This record gives sequence, C-alpha cells and structure tokens, in this order.
Amino acid sequence: MKIILLSGGSGQRLWPLSNEARAKQFLKVLTDAQGQPESMIQRVWRQLKTAGLADDTVVAVGCPQVAMIHKQLDGNPKTVVEPEQRDTFAAIVLSAAYLYTMEKVPVDEIIAVLPIDALTQGEFFTLIREKAEPVLRSTGANLLLIGAEPDSPSEKYGYIVPEENSEPKDYRYVARFKEKPQRAEALALIEKGALWNCGVFCFQLKFLLSKLKELGLPADYSALLAGYTALPKQSFDYAVVEKTEHRVVLPYAGKWKDLGTWNTLTEEMTQAVWGNGMMSGDCRNTHLINELDTPVLVQGINNAVVAVSPDGVLVTDKQASTQIKGLVARVQQRPMYEERFWGWYKVLEHARYSEPQPYEILVKRLKIEAGKNLSYQKHHLRDETWIIIRGEGEFALEGRISKIQTGDVLKVPRGVAHSIRAITDLEIVESQSGSLLVEEDIERLFLDWSDIQAFCRG
Repeated sequence: MKIILLSGGSGQRLWPLSNEARAKQFLKVLTDAQGQPESMIQRVWRQLKTAGLADDTVVAVGCPQVAMIHKQLDGNPKTVVEPEQRDTFAAIVLSAAYLYTMEKVPVDEIIAVLPIDALTQGEFFTLIREKAEPVLRSTGANLLLIGAEPDSPSEKYGYIVPEENSEPKDYRYVARFKEKPQRAEALALIEKGALWNCGVFCFQLKFLLSKLKELGLPADYSALLAGYTALPKQSFDYAVVEKTEHRVVLPYAGKWKDLGTWNTLTEEMTQAVWGNGMMSGDCRNTHLINELDTPVLVQGINNAVVAVSPDGVLVTDKQASTQIKGLVARVQQRPMYEERFWGWYKVLEHARYSEPQPYEILVKRLKIEAGKNLSYQKHHLRDETWIIIRGEGEFALEGRISKIQTGDVLKVPRGVAHSIRAITDLEIVESQSGSLLVEEDIERLFLDWSDIQAFCRG
C-alpha cells in the first residue's frame, strides 16, 4: 500500500494564524503525550510512523509550504509539489502519476489518500493498513472509504449513507452522500447507519489511471505537471467519488474529528489562553490565541474565538467561524509571518508611495537559527539594509566573507550577491526599498554554506 497525504491547504479557515505559506497543518496548537506543542502534520506523521506507513507515504504539498514540511517532519519525506492550488482532484492525480511514473508503482497497488486535518487514534491507521486492501480486492470495489461512527448528529461533517439492504459486515456498500445536514436530518441518517465521511479514499492505481484516460489527461508525471494549470479545479469527491459506482465503506468506531475550522480545533486545545493575554472569569467556552507581544484582554464574551497574529485579528462566534473563508478571500495582503528552513521572519511595516516615483518600503524582523544560512542570492528590484540586533554570524558579500555581530549595519545594494550564516541564533531587522518588493525577486546562486564558502574562496 502507498499513502498520499494531502497537505496543500490554503490556510484560510484558521486565519489569521494560518496563511498561504503557513497553512493550518503547521500550527503548533495541539499537544503530544509529553505535553509539548505539536502541529497537525507532526501528529499524523508520528501516527503513520507508528503504523509502519511513513516510508510508503508521499506528501502532496503546495510550493510555499515545502520548507515547512522538511522543517517539521523528520526522515526527509517524499513530496509532490503542486505548482498552484487546484483543489484535491489535481493534487491526487498528480501524486498518483508520480507514484506510477517516478516510483514505478505497479498498477494493481492499493493507494490510500488521507487528509491532514483529522484528529484520530492509532487504530484508525491500523484499520487502513490491515483492512483496506483485503476488502477492496475481495469485493472488487472501485473505491473504498472510511466512515467514523457518529457520537452525535453533528451538522459539521459530511455523511456516507450505506445501501439499506447492505448486510452487516466489516464493510458496507455506499448508496449516497450528504454534506453537513441539519440536526433533524442528521438524526434520521444515523438511524439508517450513516457514518461521518473521514475524507479517506482507497483504490487500485489502475482505477485512477483509467479516470485520467477517460478525461484525456496523461498518466505521465512530467506531462501532467507541465499541464497542471489546465487540470479541472474540482474536489476529488465531486470529480470522482460521487460519479463512481461500486463503492464500499469501512466503519471506524474510534475517536475522529475534523480539525479544519476554529470551532473544532479549539475543542482539542488544552488551554483557553495561548500567548500574551488574559480572559475574565465570566467568559464561557471562549479561546484566545495571541502570537504578538502586545497583550490582548477578553472580557464577558462567550462561545467565541479571538485569534491574533501578524496577519490580522479575528473575533468570531465559534459556530460562525466555519464561514470565515469567504471573508478571508477578500483580504488582499502578503503573508506577514512565514517560517522557513532557516528560521522565520515577521513583517513590521509595509508602505507604498507614488511620489516622486512609485516605490515601496518593507521592514522585517528575521531570526536565523544557529548553523543555518540564507541562500547566496541577489535582488534586481530592491536595496537592503540589515541591522544585527542579536547574535554572531558570517556575512558573504560579492565574493568575500566577514564576521558580523550585534550592532553591525550591513548594506546590500540591488544586483549584489549576498548571504548570511548564523553562528549563534541571529536576529536581524531588515529594511527593503525598491520599485516592487516581492519574494519572487530572488535569484538564488547557491544554497549550501559550503558551496558559498568554496565560491568566495575560489
């Protein structure tokens, strides 16, 4: 069995802590068994390793999130990088084409697609590992799904409705689906044996290859990657699952919860206040999450989420928080906080001016972790000034390397190659000025410090 772990979300439902570069699966708002902060993807990866499935897993991830994957997960996981977000159908077929073309996976191999934002137990992965393949092969089904047995008539989840004459077995045949019904309808569905849809899809690789052929799409990974922007922008559920016959579902009796929205995520948080803030004693079922140094006080508010980050401030009723995606789509600004393989940066100020000619000013605070370095790079549209506010390091500028320390001011004109390496943890205030300040204005020459040293000494 091969696993495709979907980790390319846009980060809108957990705004403002999440953004396109730091999606919800990377937020360390859960805790592990030792009480240490843990992200969704770290939790799932740990469970995959325990189940013996991690080595057979490929992670489907968006371009801005590659660095975060390798920073948070050990073992250098295999990744399939989506050139752009085109929903789950495109991500799954690209990953399947990668397995077929690059990994030479046989066409009769079982593929299991897992979402990243589910909170569940180890038994969930054991069920997939031990039951999915034999049931798929014995029934000849095109698709196998996993359905959690409901503990309440929740309106938050989609439901898998089995066929009424489906005999009680380890599996049931699927009749139809119902997305987030009202409570009364959910009760009626549960009486018919309906299950919460866990978003897991299992199939033989040849099934998906045949779907690609039907749609006139290539099964070759390179060809599919080259034409990625033309792939249908649809969910896998809509494009494939709902239109496929002969589907079965495996019931799962353990704990399962979708953590993709604030109201479900806060149910699993071990404390009501995260970060610099306080809540009055009369607040009920309210959570405060603050990433800023500025204190936030909450008084007399019930059933709410207050979330604060460099990207913005959210105050929402928990039930209404599921609708935040529509509002966030109207927010037009760059990510104000990003984590990179070398550390992190936070935007402190960003201003645009039109006179005497159009130009921008951007001020960031960066932390480069000890032993890490920026790439040897140059910019064509901006000048930079770096002020070292803490730590020691090495500074490469146009072929020369020098030592730097707290208090140093470094000038980096546009078009000049440069890099910096932290000997101790290094904190920097960086000021950029130019006609267009975008992350894409980077020409990377070398990534490894050893290559930078060799170039500068040569």
